Amino acid sequence: MLFMMRFTIVLSILLVFGAKSAEAIPSFQVEVLPWEQVKGIIPNHSYFTIIDVDTGLSFKVQRRAGSKHADVQPVTEKDTKIMKAIYGGKWSWDRRAILVLVHDQLISASMNGMPHGAGALQNNFPGHFCVHFYGSTTHKTPTPDLAHKVMILKAGGKLDSFLYRLDPYELISVLEIAIDQQDERLLSQIMTGNNRSLKKTLASVNHIQITQRSILPVEDLPVLVAMKLQFRVKWIRSNHSQDEKNVVFYLHRDSLENQWRIDGRTFIDEIH
Repeated sequence: MLFMMRFTIVLSILLVFGAKSAEAIPSFQVEVLPWEQVKGIIPNHSYFTIIDVDTGLSFKVQRRAGSKHADVQPVTEKDTKIMKAIYGGKWSWDRRAILVLVHDQLISASMNGMPHGAGALQNNFPGHFCVHFYGSTTHKTPTPDLAHKVMILKAGGKLDSFLYRLDPYELISVLEIAIDQQDERLLSQIMTGNNRSLKKTLASVNHIQITQRSILPVEDLPVLVAMKLQFRVKWIRSNHSQDEKNVVFYLHRDSLENQWRIDGRTFIDEIH
């Protein structure tokens, strides 16, 4: 699966570069670069190509504004159609892992898919959308958006090492992202269970939110390989019904050196 994804992305890059000489084609080495550096690589009014990691589809954009992240617009109506196809034919605030191809560089990033604000190009896109890089923030928050950060690390091949270092509380926050983004692969990286149970979870729940949590300082957590945590959880099912109750999460790891994972079977039982 990972090989096919990389092959699709490489093929997309080759199509973007067309018949240029081999010397002009980048090495396909993905860089996870901080926003403070990237904003100089893609200044306002510059053009670059976005490649969606999951589908391999690509389209061209122009950066129009943005100080804490890049506010960009598809260049043409064709680019807008490709972007909308990436989002399944409807606009969404969901974050997606992307690669930014600019000059001879591939930079990991994350985008949302919802037109908002002002737009200036004749592209049938009513506004602009946001592209985030490592360390960038939204206009309203002083710290990076966790969902964007996860997608940036996914695009850069750094997600496994990030998840490995998470404590149980942080892992629950990533669970919210995996369900909200309907990201089966991310869910499989943090939750135990077979593909059928993971698909069942995403098919039955569209949104989950921890509305109340009691968190001990990380240094006060007992040195364990299994934990039981209770949070107040609100969720929206696929049929749009809502529920809210206290949910018990069971987490475990194979040893003190291994990654924490959420027990999928008990989680599914809790939300049904």
